[in-house]
Amino acid sequence: MTGSFLLIIIIGILGMLVQGRLKSKFKKYSKLHLHNGMSGREIAEKMLADNHIYDVNVISTPGSLTDHYNPQNKTVNLSESVYSERNAAAAAVAAHECGHAVQHAKSYAWLQLRSRLVPAVGISSKLASFLLIAGIFTVEVFPQLLLLGILLFAATVLFTLVTLPVEYDASNRALAWLEANQMVTNNEHDAAKDALKWAARTYVVSALSSIATLLYYVNIYNSRS
Repeated sequence: MTGSFLLIIIIGILGMLVQGRLKSKFKKYSKLHLHNGMSGREIAEKMLADNHIYDVNVISTPGSLTDHYNPQNKTVNLSESVYSERNAAAAAVAAHECGHAVQHAKSYAWLQLRSRLVPAVGISSKLASFLLIAGIFTVEVFPQLLLLGILLFAATVLFTLVTLPVEYDASNRALAWLEANQMVTNNEHDAAKDALKWAARTYVVSALSSIATLLYYVNIYNSRS
């Protein structure tokens, strides 16, 4: 159990380092202006059009690194800086989010699976925390409560694992499109690739953290039940 807790701490530190590195990369590549002069919004709209997707809107959303694709209302949501800026970082993020729209249009299996998991994860994540805490205090007399919490938390772990291929595939689609359509120079492409690489690593760390936390609770259940 001590080993699992130590692993959680190590992964937590790793997560902070990766997040810090990601922010520094985006700050660096935000200064690399695109030779084509296109904004993130224009990049996104062109990628959608090139993939014959005309029912998805590109909109601006408040905050930093809040970019996402919403399959429910078919919108590519770009943070204010990405939406309006004309640099390598903005191009990378805009194309990546459009990569999710392409996945949706092509019925990409991993995205479909993740979308089906969303309702279940929404419910299980709310209940899991309560059941896990309550289960720890009652594990010696009522171990089933902790076990139920573990099973619900496992759904969250599954979601983080399914997210990995979805995110990596979206980045691959984005980079392939940027290069094939000569939207960026070689230097800009390398910058976009590096930025998306560090963004993807945040999802890897999140998955590792979820797995480590799950193992921690499993160890508690095995040692006390």
